Amino acid sequence: MIERYLIHYFLAVMDQGNFSRAAQQCRISQPTLSVGIAKLESLVGHMLFQRTNRRVELTTHGATFALHARRIEAEFAKATLAMAVDQKRTLIRLGLVSTLPALWIESATREASIAEGEKLEIVEGRMSELAPRLERGRLDVVIGIVNGDVDDERLLFEEPYSLALSDNHPLATRSSVDPQEIADADMIVRRSCEALSDVSRFFTQRGVRPSFSARTFNDDRAVVFVRAGLGMTVMPRCFRQPGIAMPELSGFHMRRKIGMLIDPVTAGRVKDSQSLKFFAETLRSAATTG
Repeated sequence: MIERYLIHYFLAVMDQGNFSRAAQQCRISQPTLSVGIAKLESLVGHMLFQRTNRRVELTTHGATFALHARRIEAEFAKATLAMAVDQKRTLIRLGLVSTLPALWIESATREASIAEGEKLEIVEGRMSELAPRLERGRLDVVIGIVNGDVDDERLLFEEPYSLALSDNHPLATRSSVDPQEIADADMIVRRSCEALSDVSRFFTQRGVRPSFSARTFNDDRAVVFVRAGLGMTVMPRCFRQPGIAMPELSGFHMRRKIGMLIDPVTAGRVKDSQSLKFFAETLRSAATTG
């Protein structure tokens, strides 16, 4: 493998036409430079310089190698500059609960990207996956389910769970639906739903055992199935959209709070984050206007 310093030595000799001046440019001794050039020639298997008493000139193989060496050094320089710029940006490691609409996340991400001097690194998952990562310091912030009292700054929105069905369904115009009315309905199972066990218990306690027409970990796929009339499901109200009716499921009063959980260790670093602020405000606005 040809290391970068050898290419650097080669280009210095080529530009200076002299080993002594090239060594001065590289801030090394001439013997060190000579050893480096000899090593490079051994690696490529050809003499790269024709040495004379008055000047060092490229051989035919050296001229060919020079074309590639210039490009390699230029790419190295670009990469170094890119990394230097990137290091100046504050990294915000954001955990994102997967049970939020894709269109909301798209809008929030677009707004967050406007912030200068910051870089978002997003990890999506269930709360059972994100919470441990936050505790171990692998995430700075998690936007997801929060329990108990949360201050207004960190609480983004609160919403109920509703019955989601196609707007062509006979029950679509109803404001509420009794669970007994859907005892024979086909249901879509949302595997990622944080309320899945509560929904299952709710139906079981009422003697309702619907059949299942689909099982999915992807909520936006679940919406597609519902809109196509494959079945119905229980979803957070945030998934309300054209083609989907969301009447209340009578007797099911569960709600959820979506907010920000912040690692105390990195709280000082992220408290003034503009990208996080834009991301959170976009979700809060979507919940208000949606």
